Amino acid sequence: MEKKKWNRRDWLKITGGATVAGSFSKSVFGRKAGALPVPEYENKNFRKPDTPVRCIVLGAGNRGNVYARYSEKFPDELQIVGVAEPIEFRRENFAKRYNIDEKYQWTTWEHALELPKFADALIITMPDALHYLSAMQGMALGYDLLLEKAIAQTWLQCNDILQQSRKYNNIVAICHVLRYTSYFRKMKEIIDSGTLGDIVSVQHLEPVSYWHMAHSFVRGPWRNKEESNAMILTKSCHDTDILRWLIGKPCKTVSSFGSLKHFRQDKAPEGSTARCTDDCKVRDKCPYNALKYVEHKNWTWHLEIPDTEDETILRALKTGPFGKCVYRTDNDVVDHQTMMMQFEDEITASFNMEAFTHYGGRRTRVFGTEGDIIGDEKTLTATKFLTGEQEKWDVSMGHKIDSGHGGGDHGLMHDFIQAVSQRDASLLTSTIEASMESHLMGFKAEESRLNNGQPMAINLDE
Repeated sequence: MEKKKWNRRDWLKITGGATVAGSFSKSVFGRKAGALPVPEYENKNFRKPDTPVRCIVLGAGNRGNVYARYSEKFPDELQIVGVAEPIEFRRENFAKRYNIDEKYQWTTWEHALELPKFADALIITMPDALHYLSAMQGMALGYDLLLEKAIAQTWLQCNDILQQSRKYNNIVAICHVLRYTSYFRKMKEIIDSGTLGDIVSVQHLEPVSYWHMAHSFVRGPWRNKEESNAMILTKSCHDTDILRWLIGKPCKTVSSFGSLKHFRQDKAPEGSTARCTDDCKVRDKCPYNALKYVEHKNWTWHLEIPDTEDETILRALKTGPFGKCVYRTDNDVVDHQTMMMQFEDEITASFNMEAFTHYGGRRTRVFGTEGDIIGDEKTLTATKFLTGEQEKWDVSMGHKIDSGHGGGDHGLMHDFIQAVSQRDASLLTSTIEASMESHLMGFKAEESRLNNGQPMAINLDE
């Protein structure tokens, strides 16, 4: 099948504007059977920049590359002009791909910020532990920010970044990309339309999947709270954010339970070894066998290898963290967690982060007084109680978007460029101001978990 070529109008329809309500028909019901494509959205606020927004990427890993690729589709909107990356082959490949002058290639973010401001914005996609200082210094130099979640490692650091953005009048977008997907925009449109009556509660599940958990949160960069953050923030601040956005009312109290139940040394099976590449007796029976990286090479990005030849992968597994037995690493983040939330107007919500699933794709159920929604990021079904009418939307029937998170990655970039070029933060939905409450929900959930589920008040003024 011939690959679809994208033009600006296609992308505008998909990514939409910052405003959801008011851009749809008043009724979401009416069809008797069959599914509809998730609607395309026209961004009424789009204005082509007079010149491309110039960005420096701090961290040329997976996320940095994802956001930078927007410039390949729309070079008249975005230009990548600098890169800081400590891994040499990544930095060189990135610089070559985006034709970056050698004097704007650095090993560390500190080197990048030694120069006076020469671009419009920083794209900060480094490990969580590096967000705070780079964001604070970058804003002081006058840069706007696209800041990967989690914002920082503590609530006080997050608040410092917020206050710094106000002091220097920076536009700061947080990478809560789910808000920019057609799927969740459609869900919010249904809720805001009033078709479901008053929202009573929401049930939300993030099935991380067993291999993603082992890769990213047991062996990978987000395995240890000191180096990154608690699981509820590194992985699931997407979910606290989307719940707060969908419900549209302040969260008052949270409570949480969870633990690191399985990926511990006392759970290691007899005959296992420190590495999967050692003489492990149970390797072939283990679902977390690291030798699978040789077969499933799409998971090798974090191995920090210059190519994906079998021998290169095996060498990395013998020396690096991704070859370690999942029961013998320095991981300490939870592998399952439950969070309960009380919102304003007696609305409740529950959230489960589960490592032990064979599937991904968030599952969400919204319960209203006159109808409900069931969704799994592939299909979305709304039912009206009085008549039994249903509407079903199918994401696969819409455009195939060459962007992660269901189009949300490039949807975020589109709105960020508009906000920076027009000097209007309201063209974003995931500003730092909008993201603070959902981060506090995460910090308080972790505090509750460590205190046997004790309820924690959400107070943005603390």
